[in-house]
Amino acid sequence: MAAGRPQPFITNLDDVAVATTAAEAAGGELLALRSGSAAGTLRERDLGKLGDQRSHALLVSILSAAYPSDAILSEESADDPQRLQNDRVWIIDPLDGTREYGEPDRTDWAVHVALVRDGGLEVGIVALPALGLTFSTLEPPPLPPRQGPIRLVVSRTRPPAMADAVGRRLGALMMPMGSAGAKAMAILLGEADVYLHAGGQYEWDSAAPVAVATAAGLHASRIDGSPLLYNRFPAWQPDLLICRPELSATVLQLVSEESVGNL
Repeated sequence: MAAGRPQPFITNLDDVAVATTAAEAAGGELLALRSGSAAGTLRERDLGKLGDQRSHALLVSILSAAYPSDAILSEESADDPQRLQNDRVWIIDPLDGTREYGEPDRTDWAVHVALVRDGGLEVGIVALPALGLTFSTLEPPPLPPRQGPIRLVVSRTRPPAMADAVGRRLGALMMPMGSAGAKAMAILLGEADVYLHAGGQYEWDSAAPVAVATAAGLHASRIDGSPLLYNRFPAWQPDLLICRPELSATVLQLVSEESVGNL
């Protein structure tokens, strides 16, 4: 998906309703598991793994019941290349930020549900269950005014050198955070301004966040400014930039200069 607002299909409200129901149901399941008795007996990694499995099963059940002919690409199931022949493909991340989910009191984990139709992102839902928030392409929140120094969100476990270099040149405050969905939604909430990722990720990491971000008027692209593409094989993306539109030209220019300087 290119920077700026793409030319969308006329959104099917049923698709949004089903996607929202699925994401919020999965979020409820994850919250119940996290607060239940099993959470006290499992290691953080095992709790995250179980959460992934349960959320995946619930999402697939809801989406498949509503749309039995649609394909599903999920982090938690084997990729079937046959999806490339399908006009409608759901791209889901049942638990984005598995590490953070397993850590008590962390809120930077999410459930992602996106619909790709004929190669373009049409619906995106990002649920942040621990915060009681759900973001949708149908009614994204208005972008609040930017205040203070630029704030750049990066991975708390794998911050890319590119983001560090660009952040220094922007004079930005670096904000380590877990889930890609949480990072992107932090910009919509006015808590951050730029999300720059150069370490590679899968389509399910960014599909729903990018759909919601662009619906709200944010810039979303590869770090060279080229479009983000979905329902590809393999389902891998090398990098990602989501930011406030007024910062996009500056960030892309700095990324270009840093890339040339490292050749």
